[in-house]
Amino acid sequence: MRGARIQEVDDSFFEKFGSILKQASQKAALEESTPLAPLKEEEEQDGEKSATEVSESRSVTRDSDSGNETLIDTDSEPEDPEKVDFYVEAVGWNVDELYLEVLYEILHNVGGCDVGCEVGQHAMLGYVQEAFKISNDKHIELLTQAEAKEPPELMLNVEVVEGKDLVPKDPTGLSDPFVTIYLMSNTAHRYNTSVKSGTLNPVWEEHFSLPMPGNLQEDSLCLEVWDFDPAETVKEKMTKIFEVKGVKGLRKLMKEIAITASTGKHDNELIGTANIPLKSIPAGGMTTYLNLNKKSKLRRQGVLKTRFTFSSEKNSQVAAQEHRHLLRILLLHELESSKVAPYWWCGNFSAPAEGILTQHAAQSGLSQSDNYLAQWSVYCAVTTDHPLSFALFNGLLDKVTKHLQSGLVNEEDVKLFWDGAKKLLPTCYSHIRKLRKKTAGDKTVLKTLREVLNVLYKLSILDLPESIELFPVNLYGWLRDKDDGTKLSILEVLNQAVIQGASDWFVHILDNNECKDKTDESRLQHLIRVIQLVRSDLQRAVEYFDRVFVEVMSFPYSKALYGVYEDKIASLVEPEVTQVCKNLKRLRYSEGSTNSVYLAGGLNGDTGLGTPEVGMEPLAMGTTLFELYLALQRFLTLGQGLNETEWHIYSISKFHSWFFGGVAQWLDIAAYKALTRIEKAVELDNLVPVDTNVKYSSSGVDTLAIFYQIKIFWQQLAWPDVEGCYTFVAKIVDDICRCCVFYSDRMATRVGTVGTVSTVYEERFEVTTEWCVAINNIDYVRQSLQPFVQELGMDEIIQKMCETRSPLEAQRCKETLQNVIANAIDTVKNKIVDLLEVMIKKMMPSITRFLIEGAELLHQDCSSMDRVMRYLEANLDTLYQHLNNENFSRTLDIVWEQLGEVLYELIQANLEKRRPPSFFSNLHECLKIMVRSFRQDNKDIYTSDTLKRVEYLLKIHGMETRELIHQYHLERWQEQQAISEPKMGLLTVRAQFIENNLKIEIMNARNLMATDSNGLCDSYVRVGLLPEDSFVNVEKPKTQTHSKNLFPLYDEMFLIQLTPDQRRIQDGLIHLVIKDKDMFSVSNTFVGEAYLHFSEVPDTPAPISSLPQQHLPLSRPANIDGDAMKAIESRQGDKQAREFLKKQRQKMPTKQFFSLG
Repeated sequence: MRGARIQEVDDSFFEKFGSILKQASQKAALEESTPLAPLKEEEEQDGEKSATEVSESRSVTRDSDSGNETLIDTDSEPEDPEKVDFYVEAVGWNVDELYLEVLYEILHNVGGCDVGCEVGQHAMLGYVQEAFKISNDKHIELLTQAEAKEPPELMLNVEVVEGKDLVPKDPTGLSDPFVTIYLMSNTAHRYNTSVKSGTLNPVWEEHFSLPMPGNLQEDSLCLEVWDFDPAETVKEKMTKIFEVKGVKGLRKLMKEIAITASTGKHDNELIGTANIPLKSIPAGGMTTYLNLNKKSKLRRQGVLKTRFTFSSEKNSQVAAQEHRHLLRILLLHELESSKVAPYWWCGNFSAPAEGILTQHAAQSGLSQSDNYLAQWSVYCAVTTDHPLSFALFNGLLDKVTKHLQSGLVNEEDVKLFWDGAKKLLPTCYSHIRKLRKKTAGDKTVLKTLREVLNVLYKLSILDLPESIELFPVNLYGWLRDKDDGTKLSILEVLNQAVIQGASDWFVHILDNNECKDKTDESRLQHLIRVIQLVRSDLQRAVEYFDRVFVEVMSFPYSKALYGVYEDKIASLVEPEVTQVCKNLKRLRYSEGSTNSVYLAGGLNGDTGLGTPEVGMEPLAMGTTLFELYLALQRFLTLGQGLNETEWHIYSISKFHSWFFGGVAQWLDIAAYKALTRIEKAVELDNLVPVDTNVKYSSSGVDTLAIFYQIKIFWQQLAWPDVEGCYTFVAKIVDDICRCCVFYSDRMATRVGTVGTVSTVYEERFEVTTEWCVAINNIDYVRQSLQPFVQELGMDEIIQKMCETRSPLEAQRCKETLQNVIANAIDTVKNKIVDLLEVMIKKMMPSITRFLIEGAELLHQDCSSMDRVMRYLEANLDTLYQHLNNENFSRTLDIVWEQLGEVLYELIQANLEKRRPPSFFSNLHECLKIMVRSFRQDNKDIYTSDTLKRVEYLLKIHGMETRELIHQYHLERWQEQQAISEPKMGLLTVRAQFIENNLKIEIMNARNLMATDSNGLCDSYVRVGLLPEDSFVNVEKPKTQTHSKNLFPLYDEMFLIQLTPDQRRIQDGLIHLVIKDKDMFSVSNTFVGEAYLHFSEVPDTPAPISSLPQQHLPLSRPANIDGDAMKAIESRQGDKQAREFLKKQRQKMPTKQFFSLG
């Protein structure tokens, strides 16, 4: 519910361009990649007219896309004005003579066991009368004439092709076979083949013509296979002993030698015999394998392959012409009577027609090749009006081309063949162009396409005579001539047919998907629809047709289609997109403000200030614009797959540049929308963690959701241009960083009034979970910045820039972006610190109040200290529970920093009020209690310089006066340690502890300052121990006075006895004072002093002479700026403090005055 309310602010702006647009794109991509439901043959896509109807109704000038005007219809196949009805033409060709000839051939059937015999003469006569449309009277007249004619003189043609698996007859395991052929009615007239030596599988391929006997039904043909036995002497046969194969062969050789030796005969040996009745040979001839048999032999003696045909002595050209006309008449009658569907008839005649054609071919002496050529010529002519099966032409081509390529064909037959091809090709190309009207997934359609392409391929590999014009203009109005004037090849025309078909289909798409109105939204939707339909056509081509084209013709069908479509889409889309992007209004806003929006160039060109309404936004049609972008993107991806090496030459390859202005506009508006939505998200945030496992609330999630949607949008764009990529990514990064800072400010404002608790007695601030969640939210958003930039592909962009531009420039761009991100992260970090400081400052008044009460009443009433501890503990516990470790640690640092500042102000204020040392001591104790309670493990609590300073000040101001005086001496000793160049001289001593005794040797002094008017000094050294109150009963020895000497040599030894307690004093000092003895003055003059800390005195029983000398620089108090001296100065009511201060002033080199307080 909350998410919906946030999205209502901008009408789900980011979701539309991010996840919703991505889902739509994925759905479209899935639909495009899913095998398409093919178009139905009878129903056109979108329920509109067919492409043919569209093209017929289209004016000639409309076809600007195809580059060539279409003359009549979409196939540009006009009726040939010279073409007349085939039947009329056929009948007009001496029909009576042809009819008489057919009747004569029916009456005198040749062959047997064929269709003619099975059908019978009566059926064939009835059929031919019906086919020729002859009246009964005329039929009877012509039939009478046919019956009166003499029977035809026919020849039986026998071709002995080969033998297989013959029985061996020679000792070598082989034979030397030859064949003898004769008719049983005329055994004297025999025909022999040649002898094939040493083989059981001879190949003869020899032809023989035998005159047909009068009694065809009873006669038969006999074929004998013999083993030739040459005339050899016994000696010659003996030489073959080494060629003998096996025992059986040896027996045969021995038998031959015996026969030759005894009789001298050389008879051939019969291998086997085959008989075939003449009536079993069909009129159309046959090829058969005959089994060879032999008397007394059950096993087959081999197989003989033979071919039989009948022929006459009729003129071959006349016979072929007669056969073509007969074939045409019978085919037209078959098509008319059977009502066969277009492209369905595949060469199967009815039984009577088959019998008539077979008899005519046999009795006319037509060869098989003549028959095939006649079929080719007739079928090609008929298919222009009644389409026949392409499989029929494909099969015929195999038979005809074999004959054409033999080189034994006359020019008239070659011309006849190419005339047929010329009539067939328009139908083939029409089928190619009309593929979209076929059911793409239908196996029959794919099979037919393969047959068509096979026809084209087989014709393309034949040599075309120069005199043949294969592509006349009257049949190919859509065809473009070559620039060099040479003839077009079949493959080139195929390419143009594919292009023309695609152009026609594109026009069909435009005509049947017109833009309903002229609004930007409608225009964009129209373009998307056009691209989808074109994409669907390409998908069908890739899925169904492309493989067939490549396998048969090596023609890239889909690639050719894509080349047409991409150019037309680019021409159609580019101006529209450019105009739409220009129409987009510009949106400007002040950083950090979502209420002041400047719009330039509104819908009507006007300008104004104020937040735009959702419905009137510059990108109201924006999602459609980018749907178009993604559609083009997928379309280009398809082209890249079809043309991997040269896709960049396509016009559409730069389509992204058309959208540059639109993307820039979208990013501007996205930045504004992001700020608006962030503001709403913060407003609706109840500052409760979204889950028990996390510490951030809804607005943090909502803010990152905005970034996520922007990222999805950017990833969907997949902008290919590296420079544009960098420009947009830099803009996105900058906007996201601005959003993070804006979110931080809004979140700080959101919790600014939370946490104040008022009672009758007091008003205090308490840290709430809302504050913690707000801090965690800001940190959560901050942490997302770096990963977000990486997910935008910044590294890949920089790498591409390095490759395309220069490494130096790429590095500069990278550093610029890194600086933007780093600055944003630092800014947000500072925002977190600022928010923490605000929170801690709100706690400080209560802490201050509790501390003052605790300092005044620490040892009288401990509840005040308990209250401050409880207050701090409660708030810090809340912070600990709800902040992450880093922010909690940062919070503690701020607590101690601000606590130090508060305490410092307290110290200064109470010094002015002349509070007693106990006040500061109690305050110091409070601080130590807090430190002990809230010190983090292994961490120095005094990380703050202010807190360290405050702790020291509390320590010294809480001391008693005697302690403070000793603290002063310790500070003087520390000052002495820092002296590197002593200006008042050096004092050299040795000292040692021997058990509880202090032994000190005053050795000499150097460079003492002159105190007398003569420039010399009368010096002595007095030894004292500090603190004085701890060494009251201890003597203070002094040396002898050394007059008029700045380098006195004292050489005196003193032994000072101490108690064990005195010996154990931690910060004990040996105070060495040098004075000038003044004979006429009441007091001696102070020359300088030095300190020796107990820790610097070795505890050893060794002789003191063995110890190193210690050179102590002499000094005087220079000022009273030290903390201890200032603390002493503040105690003007303390006599001890006043007297000590007086003494120290006297030691100073010049007179100084101090202002107290």
